[in-house]
Amino acid sequence: MITIERRLAAKHPDLRVVALTVSGVTVERTSADLEELKDEVARDIRETYDLEALRSDERIRMYRDFFWRLGIDPTKIRPASEALIRRVLAGKPIPRINTAVDAYNLASMKHNIAIGSFDLDVFSGRLTIRWASAGEEFVGIGMEEPKVLSGKEIVISDDEKLVAVYPYRDADSTKVTTGTRNIFSLMCGVPGIRRGVLREAAETTISHITRFCGGSGEILAQPQEG
Repeated sequence: MITIERRLAAKHPDLRVVALTVSGVTVERTSADLEELKDEVARDIRETYDLEALRSDERIRMYRDFFWRLGIDPTKIRPASEALIRRVLAGKPIPRINTAVDAYNLASMKHNIAIGSFDLDVFSGRLTIRWASAGEEFVGIGMEEPKVLSGKEIVISDDEKLVAVYPYRDADSTKVTTGTRNIFSLMCGVPGIRRGVLREAAETTISHITRFCGGSGEILAQPQEG
């Protein structure tokens, strides 16, 4: 299902990912039970973190360090879980997108792991994690114009298109919506994060999505180099 380009694996041999699918889901706009859980998570975050504690969190630091290595300023484009937690600490609600996206966002916040999730039925062929090609265009969720990539980025592509810039932005064309029936999720690790941590995040992601969207989840075999 997913391959890591050899050239990328040679540059970052400790870059690990864990993939999963959740099949047969019913994605709704919102759920009262999910909103209650989001309120509980927000309260726990405010009791656990302040901004200094967040900045010093080990996994947050790992993502920030990796962003810098890719030429991304993590003070402007924040790692996903950090951005969500900062939002809560600023007194804002956890975003309401739909029951699937909201469910895996909670898993991201719990484990401080970036999670990319996609409509599995929109993929064409196999997925590859690879270096971008200079001049490739990417349209992420919420982007009005495509971004022209420099070739320094890490991307995820299927046989036809880019589906994400790793590990921080998913493509608009493959996003999870209320029409999605089968979900592919990727626990996007960075150097220093153990596979066991990613697997724990995957298990929470499956638990949350199936709790609020139904379906059945499966953690996939380890990606191959290719």
